[in-house]
Amino acid sequence: MNRDYMLGRLQADEEWDIIVIGGGATGLGTAVDAASRGYKTVLVEQFDFAKGTSSRATKLVHGGVRYLAQGNIKLVMEALRERGYLLKNAPHLTTALPFVIPAYSLWDKFYYGIGLMVYDILAGTLSIGKTRVLGKKQAQQHLPGIEAAKLSGGILYYDGQFDDTRLATELAKTAALHGAAVINYCKVTGLLKNEGKICGITVTDTVHNKPYQLRGKAVINATGVFTNAILEMDEPGQQKLVAPSQGVHLVVDKHFFPGSHAMMIPKTDDGRVLFAVPWHNKVVLGTTDTPVEHIDVEPKPLEEEIAFILHHANRYLAATINRGDVRSMFAGLRPLVKQRHAKKTSVLSRDHTILVSASNMVTVTGGKWTTYRRMAEDAVNHAASATGLPAKACITKTLPIGKQLKDGDALVHGGVALSEESIRYFVEEEMAITVEDVLARRTRLLFLNAQEAIAQAQPTAVIMAGLLGKDEHWVASQVTLFTALANQYQLAI
Repeated sequence: MNRDYMLGRLQADEEWDIIVIGGGATGLGTAVDAASRGYKTVLVEQFDFAKGTSSRATKLVHGGVRYLAQGNIKLVMEALRERGYLLKNAPHLTTALPFVIPAYSLWDKFYYGIGLMVYDILAGTLSIGKTRVLGKKQAQQHLPGIEAAKLSGGILYYDGQFDDTRLATELAKTAALHGAAVINYCKVTGLLKNEGKICGITVTDTVHNKPYQLRGKAVINATGVFTNAILEMDEPGQQKLVAPSQGVHLVVDKHFFPGSHAMMIPKTDDGRVLFAVPWHNKVVLGTTDTPVEHIDVEPKPLEEEIAFILHHANRYLAATINRGDVRSMFAGLRPLVKQRHAKKTSVLSRDHTILVSASNMVTVTGGKWTTYRRMAEDAVNHAASATGLPAKACITKTLPIGKQLKDGDALVHGGVALSEESIRYFVEEEMAITVEDVLARRTRLLFLNAQEAIAQAQPTAVIMAGLLGKDEHWVASQVTLFTALANQYQLAI
């Protein structure tokens, strides 16, 4: 997956079948779906792949236990099916993870136990583990580090886990394997129309500041929280479709929660669930649900969100987590579909929405990582139908994702070690352009330990400069930019 080769494909004066705008989970999944059906496909992303929301998940492939409590059986069943497909198609990138819900009364055991047994039943043949009710001693064994006072027991169930940006990168490579052109740092500057119907886009390669004009039969807007901006390009002045909501996560050292099981706190003060999830030898705590008006490429955790997570985590853990214990923090924006009369974003639907405009532009938004494949299938179906492309069957339910690398390979799991060989691979085979691309997404160091990531910026920049033909001024600039960014991931004491 070489960027110069991909850019070369944009120069040819030819027409694409499907143009995908957006290189997050949904856009990349859409490119995989379209290309694997045989459509001539190109994807453009204004930043790096999964730069936004798709790199800031809770790292779970899940059916949505809380959606079950809300009575959204349809969404839960769809997500459980998609969870099963993803674990089968990407076994090197995903895994089944045991969870325990702590119970503090017999009613808790009964209520959550029954609910999670239903969760199992809904998964059907794609179930990944059987729910069990635990006694107090068993719950403590599975959740070392939990505050045992008043603990009655727990409920053990299973969901999936993954590394979001590693999956995103492998989706990009899978799309390319099936013939798609996928290009990061390629910003859409306008839409092309002929007699009111969309027939392409104009873009600028921001690395070389070079414009391109891409002609296509169908255009799919899969830009997540930036959906409204592309819709405005298509039909100025129309009502906004997406209401963004911010979710924050804190990352702490493993000793606060040393087991191999995750913990799900079923009800917080605002009605959400809260997770403590082992991930890359750290623990991810989150998340929040805060409506926001301003869409920022690098959203910042609010003080009240940080306090909320620490407060609820410390209710359940024996050791107190203080601000100084947070190794990294990150915030992401969810592209929730607006609904009338909804007063808070936590009640907005996580279902996805497909919109076909008068110009035939297809917009797909909402949803979540777990359901990205189904969203992509629906988007491609609508694009083909709206623009008269020949009907071709979707094959992604059983399509392998990425290269089936061996378990434990640092290129799969995004570990801390940064060899020159690994950095060369990220640059030459995975389109890493900046130090941030390597330290935030090709590896996950920024999300695991921001201070350590800052320490790695200089040596990483030096190696990248040699590969990219850059000078010492580029190195200095990259280190400065990355350090400023990484400081936003550190929690002031």
